Amino acid sequence: MSAVPLTLRDTADDVEGRVLETRLISLSREDFARDVWGRTPLLTRGAGDFSDLFSAAAVDELISRRGLRTPFLRVAKDGSTAPESSFTSPGGVGASVGDQLDDTALWRSFADGSTLVLQALQRTWGPITDFVARLGTELGHPVQANAYVTPPQNRGFDAHYDVHDVFVLQITGTKRWILHEPVHLDPLRDEPWTEHRAAVAGAARGEAYIDTVLGPGDVLYLPRGWLHAAEAQGAVSIHLTLGVHTWTRQALAEQLTQSALELLREDPDMRRSLALGVDGPGAELAVVRRRLAAALAEADPTPLFHRTRRAQARPAPLGPLEQLGALDALGPGTAVRLREALEPRLEGRRLATRVGWLEFADTDLPSVRRILGGSTHPAGELGLPFVERLLRAGVLVPADR
Repeated sequence: MSAVPLTLRDTADDVEGRVLETRLISLSREDFARDVWGRTPLLTRGAGDFSDLFSAAAVDELISRRGLRTPFLRVAKDGSTAPESSFTSPGGVGASVGDQLDDTALWRSFADGSTLVLQALQRTWGPITDFVARLGTELGHPVQANAYVTPPQNRGFDAHYDVHDVFVLQITGTKRWILHEPVHLDPLRDEPWTEHRAAVAGAARGEAYIDTVLGPGDVLYLPRGWLHAAEAQGAVSIHLTLGVHTWTRQALAEQLTQSALELLREDPDMRRSLALGVDGPGAELAVVRRRLAAALAEADPTPLFHRTRRAQARPAPLGPLEQLGALDALGPGTAVRLREALEPRLEGRRLATRVGWLEFADTDLPSVRRILGGSTHPAGELGLPFVERLLRAGVLVPADR
């Protein structure tokens, strides 16, 4: 795999500030990047206690009390996914939606051997929201989180591969994982395993690369494309999968091409019509090739890269009442900090973030650089009008959050 750029970038001066090394792997960051990332599975026994992230109680809370709707849950059994209508129902008085989770239907499906898949937990469960935001910032690739809740002795999905890397965190119970080497190396996002169904099935009948049982606290890293199937053992199994949607050279090539085409839109020769009665590219193709090659050499995909990157995840949660309270109490001693997971980037006098962009006067740029450097700052040192503007924009938040 070739993931570019910003892979495994530094986000803290000390190891204790990173979740990758402290919670997911026993290797150093550098060893993982060199020997494992995108190349081979890695099993880490006893990585730690994950009860602060997720639990059986969290599953019950989400399904029975949060009013979740599809597609925040899937139901699977024997390799097939159940129709949404089989586990959803209207929300009742005052809730004019027809696809809320039906906890009774889900209980019956689960008791009958179905796996419950809680999807996009970074949007619905606070501890995972914070964890995923930190991990995504460290890796330089967007991350999502799903939970798989499997009854004893049941398998939710047959052998398959994912088009993203995953970290599997075993929460409760045990699960047997059977891994086979890829039949299609480094699949792209539009190359699902179903395009290689026969090859996957054939490979899954061969000798396993890894056949092991994960217990609570174990972590398994799988690069995209590696075949896997998992089966609960003698008790209910709950595991988290952290899906890492890796950037690739192919993605960067697409952005470079888009940037080059934007340049060509302003080229008068490229805007001209082809000859009357044209029935093929003919000699025009040679001209286009030369112009395109020149544009590719000149184009800079960096702005598009960062715009796309910002769009692929969300910033840290923002409470409107807490933010209003910070504005009402704003004074020289008010401590503020940059909102997490904003993906901020200062481009000249413009600060681009996941919540939009702001233009600054030259006199404000030292304050912008200070907040981008991290830590907390008294509002009086940054300038009260400056801080008020960024609080209203959702860029700064109270430091005690």
